[in-house]
Amino acid sequence: MPDHHCFSALDRHAVLGGSDNGFPWYAGAMLAVEASEVVRLRCERLSHGDEAAGQEAVLMVSEKIAAAFEAFASLLAGATPASVVQRYREHVAANAKRLSAN
Repeated sequence: MPDHHCFSALDRHAVLGGSDNGFPWYAGAMLAVEASEVVRLRCERLSHGDEAAGQEAVLMVSEKIAAAFEAFASLLAGATPASVVQRYREHVAANAKRLSAN
């Protein structure tokens, strides 16, 4: 039988109260929603199949690699998960702005 009490009291409080103590549940959920919009915008751009689509594909891969290295370095330097998620949200917001401007 699964253990339905696998979350600590702190985790339950963070989820129910919207607190970012520990893992940033709300910020993580918002990152997922925001990233899905960027995926939609990128798919639209890539569907054109022109030179701009190729440039977008290269940019997408290089940004993902750079963001992963940045997150890893931040965590090694003692950053909190909340600050890493917030930084990813900043990257996603910049991409959403850039992609929706064209």
